[in-house]
Amino acid sequence: MFEISTVASMELKDISGLVKKYVGESDIGNGIVLVYTPHTTAGITINENADPSVKSDMIKFLSEMVPDKSYFRHMEGNSSSHILSSLISPSQSFILDNGRLILGTWQGIFFCEFDGPRSRKVYVKILSEDQ
Repeated sequence: MFEISTVASMELKDISGLVKKYVGESDIGNGIVLVYTPHTTAGITINENADPSVKSDMIKFLSEMVPDKSYFRHMEGNSSSHILSSLISPSQSFILDNGRLILGTWQGIFFCEFDGPRSRKVYVKILSEDQ
């Protein structure tokens, strides 16, 4: 588990390096890597990490797709954040092959903040194919 802090109400943070660190410290060569956040207003996604405009484009689109609406009844006023978390998903799974996390050339792992700024937790679980 690691903690990250966000600075904006909606933010995508590249956590690929942190996940790869966990994989590198593991004795497991082949299996599945699960990345999960236990927050109802956050998510985990995979997308391009080479061009930073991909993150800003995603944030713009997501905020337009699920805007804050006055008719939402949730008393905390963050219903759009809960909806976005459900759409993106709180977890992603990855293949671990010979101790290496399998990602495409341009792929990165992103923590998605939808109700920040906050301090958040991300869990990484590595399951061996031998289990």
